[in-house]
Amino acid sequence: MERLQKVLANAGVASRRHCEELIVQGRVQVNGQIVKELGTRVDPDNDKIKVDGKLVHLERKIYVLLYKPTGYITSVSDPQGRRVVVDLLKGIKERVYPVGRLDYDTSGLLLLTNDGEMAHMLTHPSYEMDKVYRAWVKGVPAREKVSQLESGIRLEDGMTAPAQAKLLKTTSARDRSLLELTIHEGRNRQVRRMCEAIGHPVLSLERIQLGFLTLEGLQPGQYRPLTSAEVEKIKSGLSAGPKRRKRHR
Repeated sequence: MERLQKVLANAGVASRRHCEELIVQGRVQVNGQIVKELGTRVDPDNDKIKVDGKLVHLERKIYVLLYKPTGYITSVSDPQGRRVVVDLLKGIKERVYPVGRLDYDTSGLLLLTNDGEMAHMLTHPSYEMDKVYRAWVKGVPAREKVSQLESGIRLEDGMTAPAQAKLLKTTSARDRSLLELTIHEGRNRQVRRMCEAIGHPVLSLERIQLGFLTLEGLQPGQYRPLTSAEVEKIKSGLSAGPKRRKRHR
């Protein structure tokens, strides 16, 4: 038995807080009876729950944070027989899908879930979810090149949005450098194309952060479920609606 608001949130109805509001407002029925008590416990496998008269599909929602290694396709299957990211999820029975993508030769933070609504909002550019990448690039970008990344780069599919860019490290031989880039778009191979455009092609690339989520405590190939607090924080942020980010001057 689980608390009603938790079951509703896990089913993707809304954030936990909003689900509590729905219950208090008398908009939730359990087995035909209106329920207004927040402490009500229900059996997700047997009880019929409706919100505003509509039956809630109670498939358990799964949210997984994976440290994707290189050499895996961001997909649930591959006709060419290459390894896919779901091959790494040995203990998860539910069918989950990647949120966005990381290239075959890119490592780092990847979310997988069966919550289609959340996945759609996380990948929609209007919600501007920050993605932080660290890229080893060839050579040492001059300050004006880093400024170009921040202001926007013209690619074949248009100008990129303003980014945050930092030069973190250079090697003693100055043949490669470590760049940190924060973007909120999700174009195909965007970071690689941006670096290529300023004359410093990427040698290796890793996504280290998505919103407030990081890879802390994980090694490549490992994963963990998101905590209920993390899911709540994501949903609360998304429920605020699309952002209107100020452009850099």
